[in-house]
Amino acid sequence: MPNAPLILDADGPIATITLNRPAQLNALNIEMAEAFEAAVDQLAKQPDLRVIVLQGAGRGFMAGGDLGVIQRALAEGPDIVDQIMLPLHRGLIKLSEMPQPVLASLHGPVAGAGMSVAMAADLAIAADDAKFTLAYARIGASPDGSGTWHLPRLVGLRRALEIALLADTIDAAEALRLGLVNQVVPAADLPARTAALAERLAAGPTQAYGRIKRLLRESLERTLPAQLDAEREAFHESMKTGDFREGIAAFLTKRKPSYTGK
Repeated sequence: MPNAPLILDADGPIATITLNRPAQLNALNIEMAEAFEAAVDQLAKQPDLRVIVLQGAGRGFMAGGDLGVIQRALAEGPDIVDQIMLPLHRGLIKLSEMPQPVLASLHGPVAGAGMSVAMAADLAIAADDAKFTLAYARIGASPDGSGTWHLPRLVGLRRALEIALLADTIDAAEALRLGLVNQVVPAADLPARTAALAERLAAGPTQAYGRIKRLLRESLERTLPAQLDAEREAFHESMKTGDFREGIAAFLTKRKPSYTGK
């Protein structure tokens, strides 16, 4: 549906979630948040899925929350904000728990909740015209959408405090230097470079990717002995997969592996 607040293209191993309110710079409203959670729920039921791409339609990725809806909450109560925040948060939790790599493809404004969502992805590729702002402090608010969880893990606590408290705009080159994104490419090349990276990930060992995601995301919550135990358990899980056997066989016979994600 071209007028839907979010478009899900889930045909094949690569699924694309497109934020689709371009006239509002994809500002997050209730309908988009609900559609986001529903899209993630649908993807979680597709066993052959290998990669998920997050992108925005129009001139930017996402300019943050819809301030018109948030203004209503001042008069009608915080339940309205929760109608945006809770489905967004549930969707982000489910994405983090899925084995498939999540790739954010970023251009134009990446602000407020848009920056939070972008940081929640496993990898991020940005156009050279992307502008990042964790803008919550500009309106007297604190971040949501997992921004305060991911930001210090990406850039360190002192830098995270600077980005969140000052709410300055960060260009793509600085975002790359800080570790907010993995690659910066010319804006005209973003679709092709995103597709190439997604295809590379889709050809990889999906279940192993999931274990890698889980180990890294949970590592800061564990002691070293506990992390070593988790690594051992994850490696044993890997040994049960066809992709592990294929990877070993390909290495020993000096050929490129052909992974199925199983």
